[in-house]
Amino acid sequence: MFVLHRIALLLALGLSLTACDQAPRFTQAEPGEALSAGSATVRRTDQNAFSLPSANLSPLRRLDFSVGNSFFRNPWVTSPATTTARDGLGPLLNTNACQNCHIKDGRGHPPAPDAQSTVSMLVRLSIPAGIEHAAIIQRLGVLAEPTYGSQLQDMANPGTAPEGKVRISYSTQLVNFADGLQVELRKPSLTISQLNYGALHPDTQLSARIAPPMIGLGLLEAIPESAILANADPEDLNGDGISGRANRVWDRVQQRTVLGRFGWKAGQPTLNQQNAEAFANDMGLTSTLIPQDNCREAQLDCRSAPHGGEPEVSDNILASVLFYTRNLGVPARRDVDTPAVLAGKNLFYQAGCQGCHAVQFSTAANAAEPELANQSIRPYTDLLLHDMGPGLADNRPEFLASGQEWRTPPLWGVGLTEAVNGHSQFLHDGRARNLLEAILWHGGEAEAAKQQVLSFNADERNALLAFLNSL
Repeated sequence: MFVLHRIALLLALGLSLTACDQAPRFTQAEPGEALSAGSATVRRTDQNAFSLPSANLSPLRRLDFSVGNSFFRNPWVTSPATTTARDGLGPLLNTNACQNCHIKDGRGHPPAPDAQSTVSMLVRLSIPAGIEHAAIIQRLGVLAEPTYGSQLQDMANPGTAPEGKVRISYSTQLVNFADGLQVELRKPSLTISQLNYGALHPDTQLSARIAPPMIGLGLLEAIPESAILANADPEDLNGDGISGRANRVWDRVQQRTVLGRFGWKAGQPTLNQQNAEAFANDMGLTSTLIPQDNCREAQLDCRSAPHGGEPEVSDNILASVLFYTRNLGVPARRDVDTPAVLAGKNLFYQAGCQGCHAVQFSTAANAAEPELANQSIRPYTDLLLHDMGPGLADNRPEFLASGQEWRTPPLWGVGLTEAVNGHSQFLHDGRARNLLEAILWHGGEAEAAKQQVLSFNADERNALLAFLNSL
């Protein structure tokens, strides 16, 4: 009776048993699988697919969403200005609007070799920390480069010199599949030039970061901490080679160390703090959460420049942007029940990709917004840190994250990247020019999964990519 009940349950979920009765295989779409964000899922799949409010927002709440969108999309200006709600930009900055980095609320990209700026990509800076810096690391996560801080600003207001210019060059390497297919991978190398405030510290650690997509962030914030920690296995006690662990970071509101969720290394605890940090570091705008400007001691022209009030981003504006970023909807999946996508899904599981890209969570009943509560979501991330090997390492620790560890990025919406952003560049620095290259950069805890993929033939590779592009 138990066996019959198990078979009936698997069939109801769109699964079948293998010959050895050890692993299920997907033969049809699971119930509700296309609704990646539950009832918040949006249906658009064109270039505006990432810019829509969650489908379950009421008309009145959509007005609040539009207000937040205006502050996210429109440019801020220098002080003094008649536009007092949006002044105070800079003096040092990377961009003048959130939307410039998160293009159409989507994914950024590295600059072309001859580009004059790195908009939609930034460079983090730090220097190695010792035991004596433990208190600084607990609160800031890194020990900032003494002259330029923790992020290089390559733009500035008139009258202020930008900190420097970033250039990227690439070296290449070849990877071979079992069937003979050769894929060229490119590895970026950063060069910082035209430094206007002195030399960098000789031990400066650099890390290029492209802007990640903005969709579904409120839902990720609404996942209970206990559900995230349930997937953590820092000592790899189950022996599967995957030892995801939580980053623990400083919460400025609670004034204590908490679980990190956001950023490429899970270095931010909440979406509001992530937003405030972006205002401060990317645009030089203060808030009550981060009241200090981004001028360093040696940057006298920056320190003497006019500001836009204290704070420059009011609490009301910060709250509006928070509501907007919490409620950007996740697009529905496409073609979930086609043979190619189902075959690719089986291969995804066969390779063990779900070991880090955890498929499904339920959001908390007490989520920050009622539309985010009690949703069954499929983000394809565990929000944990994983050692991805030396190939992807930036060698720059952040809180508890090592120089080889990265937070698993969500995969929902990944198949619409080209439709929204007009490119298909992936990973933290955009080095991968397509999803296959992104897979082939996996190492460390994901080395076994990559080796599985390298054994796939052309039909299997195409099926795996069909599945990923359906997300």
